[in-house]
Amino acid sequence: MATDDESRAKRGVYGITVASELSGFGVQALRFYEQHGLITPARTGGGTRRYSDDDLVRLRRIAELIAEGVNLTGISRVLALEHLNTELEGDNVRLSETNSRLASDNAELRNAIQDAEDRTSSQ
Repeated sequence: MATDDESRAKRGVYGITVASELSGFGVQALRFYEQHGLITPARTGGGTRRYSDDDLVRLRRIAELIAEGVNLTGISRVLALEHLNTELEGDNVRLSETNSRLASDNAELRNAIQDAEDRTSSQ
């Protein structure tokens, strides 16, 4: 279950003007980045953009990449690869945990089999 901080990070709470002030980008830049798929703010029922803390973090990353001289296509690709990398790291953690659990289960089974064989051979 998501903690309150996690849900708040993903929930769109900032209007475009506040997001503009917090991110350092102009309102038109935010619209431009949305148009090009770099950010996807939530929308209210009436269509008003609502930016989350996660959106602001993403905008900071976009600002870093711009400062490094990365063009729009490059920014899109970097962000996509960073997202994929985060997902893969999570998958790797889950797989490692599963592998450890299976290794433990396997060891228990081997011990049970050995115990059964020892009891059978001693009879």
